[in-house]
Amino acid sequence: MPLDNDLLLLPRLRDRLRDYRPAPDRIDAAVLIPVTESPTPELILTRRAGHLSSHAGEVAFPGGKRDPEDVSIIATALRESQEEIGLDAAHVEIVGELDVFTSRVGLRVQPIVGMVDSAAVLTPSPDEIESIFNVPLEFFLREKPSYTHRFRFMGQDITVPSFNYDDYVIWGLTAFMIVDLVQRVYDHEIEFLWPAAITGALAGKDL
Repeated sequence: MPLDNDLLLLPRLRDRLRDYRPAPDRIDAAVLIPVTESPTPELILTRRAGHLSSHAGEVAFPGGKRDPEDVSIIATALRESQEEIGLDAAHVEIVGELDVFTSRVGLRVQPIVGMVDSAAVLTPSPDEIESIFNVPLEFFLREKPSYTHRFRFMGQDITVPSFNYDDYVIWGLTAFMIVDLVQRVYDHEIEFLWPAAITGALAGKDL
C-alpha cells in the first residue's frame, strides 16, 4: 500500500479488521491498542511505573487481567484503559481484534483495536503508569525492528523484535502485537526467526 498519504491508514484499519475474528479460545486478559483518529494516526503507548514489582519501566499497551464482573473481553480492555490512562470508553470506537497471544506465564491475551477521538483526555495512573506517549503508526511501517532482546520460552532462547522510538524501547508482547497489526492490516513484511518447536506460538511478557 502507498505510505505517502496518512489518510489511507485509518480506512484500511477499519476495513481489514471489520470482519476478522480470532479462533475461540480461553481468554485471561486483554489490552487495548489505541489508535488516534487523526490526520496522522498514532498508537498510544505507556511506560510502566518504575516502582512496580514486574516489568517496571517497560513499554506496554493499557490492559490487564479479566475480572469476573467484565461482561466481555472488550469490557476488560476498556476498563483497564480507563484505570491506567483515564481513557473514557465514550471516546473509543472498537474496530476489531487481533490473534490471541500467549504470555510466557501462560496467560491468553486478547488485543482489541480501538480508534480514539480527539476529545479524549488521558491521565496516567501514578500507581501503574509513569508516562503516556504516542508513536506515528507509519513509523512501524517504515522502521525495521532490531533483534537484540532475548528471553527463555518453552525451554528455548527466543529473539524478539524491538523498536527504538526516542528514549523508549518497544519490545516483547507489545512489539509482537504491533507487528501482527501492521502485517494483518497493511501487508507489511517483517521477518521472524522462530525455533521449529514453537512455530506458530507467539509469546511475550506477562501482564
